[in-house]
Amino acid sequence: MSYWNDPANLASDRLPSTNPYGNITVVDIAPKEILHMMDPHWYQFPPMNPLWYGLLMFFMIIMGSLSLIGNFVVIWVFMNTKALRSPANLLVVNLAFSDFLMMLTMFPPMMVSCYWQTWTLGALFCEIYGFLGSLFGCVSIWTMVFITLDRYNVIVKGMSAQPLKSGGAMMRIGGVWTLSLAWCLPPFFGWNRYVPEGNMTACGTDYLTDDVFSHSYLYVYSVFVYFFPLFSSIYLYTFIVKAVGAHEKAMRDQAKKMGVKSLRNEEAQKTSAECRLAKVAMMTVSLWFIAWTPYLVINYAGMLDKSTVNPLFSIWGSVFAKANAVYNPIVYAISHPKYRAALEKKLPCLACQGEPRDDTESSNTAGTSQVAEKPEGA
Repeated sequence: MSYWNDPANLASDRLPSTNPYGNITVVDIAPKEILHMMDPHWYQFPPMNPLWYGLLMFFMIIMGSLSLIGNFVVIWVFMNTKALRSPANLLVVNLAFSDFLMMLTMFPPMMVSCYWQTWTLGALFCEIYGFLGSLFGCVSIWTMVFITLDRYNVIVKGMSAQPLKSGGAMMRIGGVWTLSLAWCLPPFFGWNRYVPEGNMTACGTDYLTDDVFSHSYLYVYSVFVYFFPLFSSIYLYTFIVKAVGAHEKAMRDQAKKMGVKSLRNEEAQKTSAECRLAKVAMMTVSLWFIAWTPYLVINYAGMLDKSTVNPLFSIWGSVFAKANAVYNPIVYAISHPKYRAALEKKLPCLACQGEPRDDTESSNTAGTSQVAEKPEGA
């Protein structure tokens, strides 16, 4: 039985309903203690079809399990494999750690809410839930920005680059957590607030309140966690692609002068290895933006034209954002040569088994692993 089917759980002190489908609205399913957090906009919608809660629960069970297992394995493999314990890979571990905490704190409360078909965990925990989701999302995106910056440093600047050391990596990680915490705390002190979503299964920032001061937080925050990282990544990858293209052209021109088909010397192997690692970073960043764009669209829609936002529409932001925590371990399992090799050794049942490689391919893989370690730890 759903929470709102029990008459004892229905609050009597509701705002006048404008729901054309009946007297019960989506707000009527909410416990009394969170009514002060509900925007009047939600009073016009009937409760969602229970089927949506079942589908959401099923989806989150799959996503939550994959994310928790996948990110735990990434952390465990990277921290227990000597060849992977390099300064740059500390950023990878921080990314997996943030994604793990994201799903660990977001997944169980959402399951409870889907079961009762409303938020039953109280007003305070709703605010904490929204804060943690915002915090871990912010940490993830800025960690990936620094991963991209490290790839830029290695590929574009090359030998002239200042190598990333353990102290520098830890400073970046500490800075990411500090800045993310600073940006996610203001809603507790009146600059915007964390409130239940219209679907009653999650909580997030308030994008419906008609207040310029409240909206200003979302505009500034979106620049910090979405637009600036996006354009920074595009800028960095533009130069990475140009550097790779210039190198490949130079190699082809040199091969033509020497009358050979191609040059596969040590330098070419190094560049190939770095490009492969850059593709991993690019893929994770791209997937992150795919995951968080729906949430950005929902927030801006609520601020600019709230009539376009309904409970079912609001659910996709949470779903796509949380699914991001699943992508990164899959990307590394498939694309990171040294991680895949370590995974095959430590956990063969989870390893991505590819086709048998010949001696040339094995040599290239070994070269890739050696190069991946040199610029990151030198």
